[in-house]
Amino acid sequence: MRKVIISVAPVAGPDPLIPEVLAEDVAKCVEYGASMCHLHCKTREGKLTKDTSNLIQAFELILKKTDVVVQASTGGVSEMNIQERCNPLDYEKVESASLNGGSTNLGEAVYRNSFEDIRYCAGKCYEKGVIPETEVFDIGMIHNVEMVRKEVPMRTPVFYNLVFGHKGGMQPTVEELMAFRSFVPRDAMWGVTHFGRDNWTFLAAAIAAGATIVRIGFEDSRYLRDGVMAEYNYQEVQYLKELIEKMGLEAATPEEAREIMGIVKN
Repeated sequence: MRKVIISVAPVAGPDPLIPEVLAEDVAKCVEYGASMCHLHCKTREGKLTKDTSNLIQAFELILKKTDVVVQASTGGVSEMNIQERCNPLDYEKVESASLNGGSTNLGEAVYRNSFEDIRYCAGKCYEKGVIPETEVFDIGMIHNVEMVRKEVPMRTPVFYNLVFGHKGGMQPTVEELMAFRSFVPRDAMWGVTHFGRDNWTFLAAAIAAGATIVRIGFEDSRYLRDGVMAEYNYQEVQYLKELIEKMGLEAATPEEAREIMGIVKN
C-alpha cells in the first residue's frame, strides 16, 4: 500500500520555540501519524538565530519522547547569511533539511536565495549526509535546482516540496498544482505545503496526484475545520491521517519515512 509521509512544522513564524512545550505536542503528532518534524532555528522569544542551542534542546527533548525524522530548516526571512542559516546542519541528529530553490516574495518581504546560496546549502547537505528537501515557490526554481545538481553532488532521489499559498508565489489551485507537478523531474519525488490553508481539498488533491510528503502544522496554518482552529498540532495531524486512510492509503511511520527518503539513521 502506498505510504504518505506526514511532516509537521509545529511553530508559526512569529511564535516562540519553547522546547518543553513543543516536545509534548510533537510526541502526540507522531502518535497520531506524523513521521517528520520540521523546525526553524529560533530563540525562545521567536526570533530566527544562528545559535542552534535552543533548536538542539527542542529536538533532544522530542527524541527522548518519540522517534521522528529530524528536519532542520535553513530558511526564513532574516539578516543571516547562508553560512549562518546552515548552522543547524552541524547538529549530528539532523537527518533532512530544507534547501531553498531561489529568491521570491513572501508577502511584503523579499526572500533571497542566490545560486551561490543554493550551491552552498546543497554542498553542506551532501557533506553532512543530510537529505535535502528542496523548497520551491515557482516552477523556475525546479530549473534552478536541476542546474545546481550538475555542479554540486546531491543524493538521489531529489525531493521537491512544492509550496503554495504565499502572497507572491503559486496559489493552491488544482490547475496550478498540475502545472507545477508536470515540471518535477521523473527521477524525483515531491510533496506539498499549503501556506495559509483554510480547507483540506488542496492537500487531498495533492495526495491523489501522487504527493509523497505532505506538510502540516502551525507554521503554515492553524485551520482544523470550518470555524475551528486547532489548539495543538497533533489535531491537524490526526485529521490528515484520517483523510489519507479514507483515500485507501497509509501514513508512513518514521522508519518507513527514512526508507522512502533514503535516510540512514545515525
